[in-house]
Amino acid sequence: MKDFNNMNAADSQKLNAAGKRGKHIIILGDGMADWPVKELGGKTLMQSARTPYMDKLAREGRVGRLKTVADGFHPGSEVANMSVLGYDLPEVYEGRGALEAASIGVELQPGEMAMRCNVICVEGEILKNHSAGHITTEEADVLVKFLQDNLGNDRVHFYTGVQYRHLLVVKGGDKRVECVPPHDVPLKPFRPLLVQPEKGMEHAPALVPGGLTPQETADLLNDLILRSQELLKNHPLNLQRMADGKDPANSIWPWSPGYRPKMEPLSEMFPQVERGSVISAVDLINGIGHYAGLRCIPVDGATGLYDTNYENKVEAVLDALKTDDFVYLHIEASDEAGHEGNVPLKTLTIENLDSRAVGPIYEAVKDMDVPVSIAILPDHPTPCELRTHTAEPVPFLIWSKDIEPDSVQTFDEISACNGSYGLMKENEFIKEFMK
Repeated sequence: MKDFNNMNAADSQKLNAAGKRGKHIIILGDGMADWPVKELGGKTLMQSARTPYMDKLAREGRVGRLKTVADGFHPGSEVANMSVLGYDLPEVYEGRGALEAASIGVELQPGEMAMRCNVICVEGEILKNHSAGHITTEEADVLVKFLQDNLGNDRVHFYTGVQYRHLLVVKGGDKRVECVPPHDVPLKPFRPLLVQPEKGMEHAPALVPGGLTPQETADLLNDLILRSQELLKNHPLNLQRMADGKDPANSIWPWSPGYRPKMEPLSEMFPQVERGSVISAVDLINGIGHYAGLRCIPVDGATGLYDTNYENKVEAVLDALKTDDFVYLHIEASDEAGHEGNVPLKTLTIENLDSRAVGPIYEAVKDMDVPVSIAILPDHPTPCELRTHTAEPVPFLIWSKDIEPDSVQTFDEISACNGSYGLMKENEFIKEFMK
């Protein structure tokens, strides 16, 4: 990794020119918050994990809690991350699909409905897991193209995303349907979870001429799910995965429908952000960044799992700070470990975030001549006990060299209850951070 404190003259000039307005870095550990765990003596994983840097920033900064899930919204990562950035969810939310479309370069047209489309593992009648055993992007690309060839048409189009996370676009689709996120229902029978019209929308007409009604949209999506299972069960790639002892990717699961969102760029909300960037291995986060007017920085070795390349992500942050006022670093690993219910693995991801991301970034920027503010927080809890997201408030800290510390000494869900920021909601966190 580059030594940020020993830059050449050209890099220093870039940094000083860009840094006159100050720098803001958000480090977000997706799903990092958790519940007390019996085998950890009643501590949460954040309490139990060794996190000297996050604890140091909590001691030198100020701490609080943030409600990231607006009333009436499902506690998804897209909801929570948009909330962290200060967006009014009832005004701008259009689901994950539209965000992921932006991330992979699909510009939605009027009347096109986008959906996240997982490739999942179904075992008999049971939805075994939401990720097809963490299939690789290269493997999934073969299956998605196969589905497009066999199920795609003028109305339906499949696009390859990353790993198990892909995109389905339905021309004239109606978003007024109820779809269950697959990571919420591991080991549940899948048929009762198939798509339905929203309550009261069973007989609603189409929104646009030539479009589908909610019932027609649900019927189309369920047909695609069941037909995908027939097509994928004997695909050579899945047969090989099973022979290798891996879960097959033998079904699609579309969910989170919506249209192109109307999001104000972050630079218009906060004029001090003349240039900003987002760094993430997750399409929906990059999609949020796209609509927020942030440039999306790809990172070699970024996987969205525990084995992600932290060092390359940190280098990308430090390079971005030479020209950018705002950097949003998103790390997915803790969320995936929470979905697996794996306490030791999730603890490791929290410790890796501290030692391999927070620590190097802090050491690189703490003595910079320009003002730097760092915020650290999860977007939502993903308790290992539950293996899905919850909507409880999350802890956050804000650090800068000139901030007046409060009395909190460690960074975790319990200590944050005593933080001087109290409980924040809506855009209160980002407005405080951007001061």
